[in-house]
Amino acid sequence: MFHDRARLTVIAGRGGDGSIHFRREKYVPRGGPDGGDGGGGGDVVLLADPRRRDLSGFRPNQRLRAGRGGGGGSRLSNGARGEDAVLALPVGTQVFADDELVADLAHPGARVVVAEGGIGGRGNKHFAGPTRQTPRFAEIGLPGEEREIELRLKLLADAALVGLPNAGKSSLLTRLSNARPKIAEYPFTTLSPVLGTVQAPDGRQLVVADVPGLIEGASEGVGLGHEFLAHLERARLLVHVIDSAEDDADERWRTIDAELAAYGAGVDEGPQVVVLNKTDLRPEPPSFSIEDDRILRVLRVSAATGSGLDELRNTLFELVPQEAEKAPAEPGEEIVDFLVYRPRPARRPFRIYRTERGFRITGTPPSEAELETILRSAGVREGDEVEVGEELLEWE
Repeated sequence: MFHDRARLTVIAGRGGDGSIHFRREKYVPRGGPDGGDGGGGGDVVLLADPRRRDLSGFRPNQRLRAGRGGGGGSRLSNGARGEDAVLALPVGTQVFADDELVADLAHPGARVVVAEGGIGGRGNKHFAGPTRQTPRFAEIGLPGEEREIELRLKLLADAALVGLPNAGKSSLLTRLSNARPKIAEYPFTTLSPVLGTVQAPDGRQLVVADVPGLIEGASEGVGLGHEFLAHLERARLLVHVIDSAEDDADERWRTIDAELAAYGAGVDEGPQVVVLNKTDLRPEPPSFSIEDDRILRVLRVSAATGSGLDELRNTLFELVPQEAEKAPAEPGEEIVDFLVYRPRPARRPFRIYRTERGFRITGTPPSEAELETILRSAGVREGDEVEVGEELLEWE
């Protein structure tokens, strides 16, 4: 089954804790502090992978978690950075957070960080000074970002076949390309979009999509095909496939065109080709009288006998707009089409330090629930002292 929607929770890694350590060598019995810093937490990264076809494989309420940063060590050794969690997605996936578009992974290799890892805590070396030569505390690492995101896939196709059910779109795709969709003589045989590659003699290739049949009212959620209207948004050429065995070719085109216009997003505004299919079932040539600037060509074909298919294939390569070659992205370069950079949150109005007896909170204390979450993630244990301002509490 084709999956074009998925929800998951992404959790970036927590930063590692700074180290409380003092230099201890043979001839230096009372050396100064040399605790290293904790490593930053890993990020959650989404990557557009051309080998992926849809969003299947995601479980309900799935959680994707990045690695935690390593703790600081002695001799000013810093902790390792947490491992990133990299999720490969099909090219054309859009990423939403809080119902807002975050990124559009429209090119192979496009990548975006959707949750940033927490900052590592500073070791006790940072807190030494003339009046505090032996600081017995260090910062703990901060939690990474956590958020729920929704993935929506919009297929990237050079041309898309649209039409009423049983117009013969799947048969055409089979004859034109390497796709092998299920074909039968009843409506709604195609239950999900199917992609096929059409090859030209000179080696050029086009990707053609067969979108499930639409019916009147599809833009309002009626029928089966309304779920897949979004996959037409990126098609560079629409191919209206009409069953010419019937006598109302003009009306069939108007029905589909009205649904495309009602859906919006400019789906109906691009170039179109009208294909009158099943000409083998008519004793006389089918007619089509609509004149519209969007219609660039009207073709008469038969998927059953192969009549007119060469002309259709040549027309696709002639009319699909050429795209300029894109320069390959540098390693690590973000080439997302659309990215909303959220402002980084202001620095926390409080700091949490690990001491030899527990933890110390300075500044404006966080809420009780937030403090409990942070301390639990930092590994607080029963009996640890928690110093908040002038209050000294014992963790239970």
